[in-house]
Amino acid sequence: MAVPSPATKPKSSDYKSALKPVWCPGCGDYHVLLSVTKTFATLGLAPENVAVISGIGCSSRIPAYTNCYGFHGVHGRSLALATGLKVARPDLTVLVAGGDGDGFSIGGNHFLHACRRNIDITYLVMDNRVYGMTKGQPSPTTEPDWDSAFTPGGSGLSPFHPLVIALASGANFVARGFSGDPNTTSYLLAEAIRHPGFSFLQVLSPCVTFRPDEREWKDQVHPAVVEPTDDPARAARRIMTDDGYNVGILYRGNRRPYTAETTRQPVDTDALEREFAL
Repeated sequence: MAVPSPATKPKSSDYKSALKPVWCPGCGDYHVLLSVTKTFATLGLAPENVAVISGIGCSSRIPAYTNCYGFHGVHGRSLALATGLKVARPDLTVLVAGGDGDGFSIGGNHFLHACRRNIDITYLVMDNRVYGMTKGQPSPTTEPDWDSAFTPGGSGLSPFHPLVIALASGANFVARGFSGDPNTTSYLLAEAIRHPGFSFLQVLSPCVTFRPDEREWKDQVHPAVVEPTDDPARAARRIMTDDGYNVGILYRGNRRPYTAETTRQPVDTDALEREFAL
């Protein structure tokens, strides 16, 4: 692991691994990766003090593309992994990265309870409203009338509203970004990491392969016209009435984060080996 010299200001490239991303050309996740590494550089985080945790999906490849510690876990369980890590190692900056299918469907229950627990981690969801890795099935955030080979005429299901769910479940920071604006996304991510407690950042990240219509998002997103609030009721009214394309910080809460009262004890590794010896 290459570590930036403390005498020099870190660069975004310092946080990129040698692996070349294999996303489709034009995928929004390229810009999300850029935003992530740019944020780490802006915050001056030492790579050895950062852990990027993910589940399964196109977006969940991100840990492999960063020069930090990382764990590519099982489907929908990234928040459970990150929670355990943060409780055991509160000194680490823990970023959880994933997609709408991984986070809101398979991992939906973990999402609710991670918001409730309010542990100091940041959850970045690259929302493309489709299961891109498995050829384009509708996800929880897909529009009900989106016509596809899997759902002719649309699923007819009411879309999951992640920002509303996050706020109602107790998330301490709620924001939305757009992958096509990496500078703003990097700013939002930095603010999410700085804010104590569970921070949720939804990033609209087009899947140009299965949702070419999402190329139009660049003309639909717009800055939020209101300042962030710490009033959950006010934030709820804003989120429930927005058009889904407001970009910015929508809620900064003041709830005290959960911290486990743990004391580190010296570990006798020889005793551990003897305990698990076959």
